[in-house]
Amino acid sequence: MMTKQNTQHPFLTAGGALWRRLPDTWSVGAALIAFVVVAPVMSVVWLAFHPVENIWPHLISTVLPRYLGNTLFLMGSVGLMTAMVGTGAAWLVAMYRFPGSRWLDYALLFPLAIPGYVGAYALVDFFDYSGVVQTALRAGFGWETARDYWFPAVRTRTMAAVVLSAALYPYVYLLARAAFREQSNCTYEVARALGTGPLGLFWRVGLPLARPAIAMGVALALMETVADFGTVDHFGVQTLTTGIFSVWLSGGNAGGAAQISLVILMLVVALLGLERLSRRNARFYRMSRATRPLEPQRLTGAGAWIATLVCLVPFGMGFVLPVSVMLSHALKKPEAWVSKGLLQALGNTIVVGGIAAVLTVAGALFLVYGVRMVRRGLPRLVLPITSVGYAAPGTVLAVGLLIPLAAMDHRLADAMLALTGFDPGLLLTGTAAALVLAYFVRFFGIAQGAVDSAFGRVSPSLPLAARSLGRGAGGTLTDVYLPLMRGSVATALLVVFVDCVKELPATLLLRPFNYNTLATRVYEQASLERLGDAAPAALLVMAVGLVAVWVMAHTNRAH
Repeated sequence: MMTKQNTQHPFLTAGGALWRRLPDTWSVGAALIAFVVVAPVMSVVWLAFHPVENIWPHLISTVLPRYLGNTLFLMGSVGLMTAMVGTGAAWLVAMYRFPGSRWLDYALLFPLAIPGYVGAYALVDFFDYSGVVQTALRAGFGWETARDYWFPAVRTRTMAAVVLSAALYPYVYLLARAAFREQSNCTYEVARALGTGPLGLFWRVGLPLARPAIAMGVALALMETVADFGTVDHFGVQTLTTGIFSVWLSGGNAGGAAQISLVILMLVVALLGLERLSRRNARFYRMSRATRPLEPQRLTGAGAWIATLVCLVPFGMGFVLPVSVMLSHALKKPEAWVSKGLLQALGNTIVVGGIAAVLTVAGALFLVYGVRMVRRGLPRLVLPITSVGYAAPGTVLAVGLLIPLAAMDHRLADAMLALTGFDPGLLLTGTAAALVLAYFVRFFGIAQGAVDSAFGRVSPSLPLAARSLGRGAGGTLTDVYLPLMRGSVATALLVVFVDCVKELPATLLLRPFNYNTLATRVYEQASLERLGDAAPAALLVMAVGLVAVWVMAHTNRAH
C-alpha cells in the first residue's frame, strides 16, 4: 500500500510557523497608536523625575500650596454647583411640563458651545466698573466714583467658579436627564401610592438611581476645571495650570513645569478613581422589559413659573450673556470681521482642526476595527490605554510633547546640516505639526468612544456574510461598516473638530511663532482689553460649537 509522503520542506514549515508568530498589521498599528497617545504622559513623568534643575523644594515652599489650594477650591465649587444646577434642571425637564420646558430641554445644552474663557470675558465686561451694570447704576443714582457705592468684586476666584459652572453644568445635565428618562414610571407610581411627595421622589427614588450618571458628569466637569487656563488667567486666579505657564515660559524651567504637570495628572487620576468608586456599588437593573417610560407631570400656578425661572438662570448665564456681550461688541466694530488677522486665524483653525479630526477618527477606526478583527491580545490591551489623552489637560500634553519634539527637531536639523550643508530649521515644533499631534492625543478618546459605539450597532451577520463572499478585512470595513456607520463617523469628526477649535492652552504653548487660531486670537485680543477685535473670533468659535450641540441633541432625540 502506497502512503502519501510529506513533501513540505522543513524550512518552509518553520517559516510558516514563524510567520504566524509575527505581529500582524492590526497589532503593529494598535501598538503604534497607543505609543503616540501615551508617550506625552510618560514624557511628563520622566521629565518630572529627571529635571535639569530640580526646583521641587522651592515650589513646595513658595507657590505650589497656592496653586493647589486655588485649584482645589475651584474643583470643589464647580463640582457642587454643576451637580446642583445640572441635576436640578434635568429633574425638572424630565419629570414636569411647565412654560418653555420643551425648548429648554435643548436650550440648556447650548452653554456647551461656549468656551469658559469667552464666558469669563463677557461676564467681566458686563459687570466690571466700566461695564453695562455699574455704568447704569452710576447714571441712575448719580454716583460718580466707585467710592460712592459698593459693588461685589468681579475678578475673584468665586466668580471664576461661577463662570466655569455656567459653562460646564451641561455635562451633568445631559447625563442626568438621560438617566432620569430611562427610569420606569412604575417605580414612581408605587412611591406616590405610598405617600411620597415631589421632594421625596427626588431624594429617595430619582437621585439614587441617577447617581452613577451624575458622578460621571461631575467628573467630566472637574477634569475640564483642572484643565482650564483662559478663564482663571482672566480672573487672575493662580492655579496649577497657570503655574505651568509661569514656571515654564516666565521662569524658563521645563523640569519645574513637568513637576507641576505631574501634580495635575495625580489629581486627574484621583478624580477617575473616585468616579469609578462611586459607581462600584451603585448598580441598578430593569427587572422587566414591560416598563413604561416616565410620564411628565404638568405644573400649574406659581410652581410652573418658578420651574421656568430656575432653568432660565443657568441658560442665561451660560449662553445668553456671552453671546449678547460678544454680539454687541462685534456690531460696534464691523470692520473687525474683515481684518487680516481674523481671516488668517480662521484659515489656520480650519486646516489644523480638519487635519487633526480626520487623522484622529481614522486612527480610532483602525484601532477599534483591529480589536474586533484580531483575536490576539495586544490590540485589546492597548484599547483602554488610548483614552488617557482625554483625561490629560492640554497644558500637560504640551509639556510632554514640546520638549521631546524640540530635542528631536534639533537633532534632525543638525544631521541634515552635516549631511547636505542645508539647515531645514525646525520641522516639527516650527510648524503646525505639533498642534495636530497634540489634538490627536488629546481627543483620541472621544473619537474612539464614538467609533466603538457605532461598530457595536452593526449586526455581526453582515460582516460575516461579506467575508464569506470573499471580502477581505479592508473590503469589509469600506463596503459594509463605513456605509452603515457614516452618520456616527461624521458626528465623531464634527465633535473632534469642535474640540480642536475650542482648545486654548495646548495651542498657546505649541503653536509656531505668529501663528494664531480662533481660540488664541480671542485670548490675545481679550488680554489686551480689545473685545471689539476678539468678538468676531469668539462668535465664530461659538457658532461652530452650536452646530455640534445641535447634532448632539438631534442624535440624542433620534435614539
